[in-house]
Amino acid sequence: MSALRDALRDLSEDVFFDLLESDDAYLLVVDVPGVTADSIDVTVEEGTLSIDGRREKDREIPGEYQYIEENRSLFFDVSLPVPDDAVAGNAQSRVERGVLELTLPKRTGGETTIEVTDDSVSNADSASASERDADTASGIDADEPTADDADAEPR
Repeated sequence: MSALRDALRDLSEDVFFDLLESDDAYLLVVDVPGVTADSIDVTVEEGTLSIDGRREKDREIPGEYQYIEENRSLFFDVSLPVPDDAVAGNAQSRVERGVLELTLPKRTGGETTIEVTDDSVSNADSASASERDADTASGIDADEPTADDADAEPR
């Protein structure tokens, strides 16, 4: 996430934003005055989040007036890195009253347990099974005490 944070810090001072984080997602809130859902495009490609917006004129200018200077940009074009732990394909966005809210869910950090087998135990089990099979074939009952068992010390 530090790459995203650094990229946001490098934006022009004219861009107002908040970046929030929870256990489940990132929430990027960006002021985009005059922009509507129809005049903004939010895309993610190859780990880069692109926000392209066009401000629509607020109102008609009376006929006798003309713009001499406009202090608000007509375009909003930002490219930001997507955090490594974010799932960009599940991102959601909405714009309301000139404020864009973009939610980037995080990957579930569920722990995966990998079973570890011990080949030496498997081989010993196989050898014991083979001995039982041989005893059964020769008519020896493994559950009956043998002469060797009588000499053995109790455990």
